[in-house]
Amino acid sequence: MKDISVSIQSTNNPTILKFVHNTSITNGSYEYNNIDEAKNSQLAQQLFYLPFVKKIFVSANFVAIERYDIIEWNDVQEEVREQIESYLKNGEPIISSDVKSSKKVAIEIYAESTPNPSVMKFVSNKMLVSQTFEFKNIDEAKGAPLAIELFKLSFVKEVFISENYVSVTKFDIAEWSDIAHEVRSFIREYITEGNIIISEKFIQKETKQAILTPENLDDTSKQIISILDEYVRPAVASDGGNIQFESYDEDTKTVNVILQGACSGCPSSTMTLKSGIENMLKEMIPNKIDTVIAING
Repeated sequence: MKDISVSIQSTNNPTILKFVHNTSITNGSYEYNNIDEAKNSQLAQQLFYLPFVKKIFVSANFVAIERYDIIEWNDVQEEVREQIESYLKNGEPIISSDVKSSKKVAIEIYAESTPNPSVMKFVSNKMLVSQTFEFKNIDEAKGAPLAIELFKLSFVKEVFISENYVSVTKFDIAEWSDIAHEVRSFIREYITEGNIIISEKFIQKETKQAILTPENLDDTSKQIISILDEYVRPAVASDGGNIQFESYDEDTKTVNVILQGACSGCPSSTMTLKSGIENMLKEMIPNKIDTVIAING
């Protein structure tokens, strides 16, 4: 048996968990929405027999699984980790070689407006990444080929990539009515050709830097993170953005958050923070929260 180990890594989406292994198992990325689509992957087929598995994404060094709401990951994640690790140690093929050359999966991209008039959300019918990435300029996008290519378009100001969509912030010199079709077509062609979205080395680097160590956080901070993950993040994601916990000051009862994507610089973000997030945290964590501040929005 091969010396292979699999570790568990959470994502910004509480229904998606990554099972990261210390070896490269495939040269490409594959997404499966059901067992019929997984004909070229015995591992994916086995995982779909688990009743809570909704979607599977196989990449070079991890398997990401989206679950149905019938269970919580804490109840089953170790079982899944052991199953994947056992499969890899047995040396069985992850992707059948005779199916690799099959025709490309049809990629669809559709554009969605967001509350931020400067930002358009371009949604894919396949998973692109398993975590969020924000790039304010082309220099920050080293290791993110898709973002680099988008920045070459003169009207692109910022790029935000998360799960199955790309949010693009434009400069004021352009109107979405004139450029949306161009951006949509470009992203669709880029993904269809199988080009790299984010390099694995860059993902690993960003993941290490972004990990919060729960044991170093106070109880209130843990509660805040839990509430943001469960009640706030899904809503802002649907608008093409993201919210991240930055810090909590017990003395001033102040919560600092980072707004990304369409939420960053959005005219309605201040109202959302005050009338929505701030009030929610005050109600759910009584006497602990006075103010919520977006440190970049």
